[in-house]
Amino acid sequence: MTPTIALVTGASAGLGYEFARQLAAQGHPLVLVARNASRLEETAADLHRRYGITAEVLPADLTVDADVAAVVERLQDAARPVGILVNNAGIGLLHNFEDNLIGAEKDHLKLHVETAMVLTHAALGGMLQRGEGRIINVASVAAFLPRGTYSAAKAWMVSFSRWANLAYRSRGIKVTAVCPGFTHTEFHDRMGMDKSVVPSWTWLHAERVVREGLADNERGKAVSVPSKRYKVVAAVAKLAPARLMAGPARKPKPERSTR
Repeated sequence: MTPTIALVTGASAGLGYEFARQLAAQGHPLVLVARNASRLEETAADLHRRYGITAEVLPADLTVDADVAAVVERLQDAARPVGILVNNAGIGLLHNFEDNLIGAEKDHLKLHVETAMVLTHAALGGMLQRGEGRIINVASVAAFLPRGTYSAAKAWMVSFSRWANLAYRSRGIKVTAVCPGFTHTEFHDRMGMDKSVVPSWTWLHAERVVREGLADNERGKAVSVPSKRYKVVAAVAKLAPARLMAGPARKPKPERSTR
């Protein structure tokens, strides 16, 4: 692949960091976007040291309009064109819909749907002018399951990516929704989820998820489901009763005793 600037959201940890690392290893200059400025600076310095690439940092909370606008401005900078966009930033909500604050649900929807759409729209203009570009939307295998508003948001992302890949593939733009299952990152820890209730065989490693996702995007696939086990889950979900595929409710981490 010819090195081109890659902008990665949620780049300071988890899958976002791994996307940034693997793209850096391929020689791509980076624009790193996340809320935590100090972690972004550390990540940029680390990737520059390890791979010799340049890494800009752009601290932004992508649930805030002004911060989203700053990222849009960077994506539309024709003097420093972004050829790869990775919409990875995401959050999870631990509790049932009726127990969550509606403000949290609105931020959740904005981040996964509205912000991903806005950034994709901003990146597309320049990509179409140049006749090439790559967009990766980090969705989830939950998109194929009835699992609350997280599944609903990720289902939108998968549908949007399928359409965009179909609409723009002939014009040189590859759009892929990457749909991992449970993956060893900070994501579930930040939710406060008790990970011990999830069988060990279901967990994937970020390196594999990103490696397979990047390869599928390069091949022009609209949907990437890393690992055979989750390909089976996605296929069964099309046929099995919704009640069966909903699975058990998430549980919070048990509180530690102070005694």
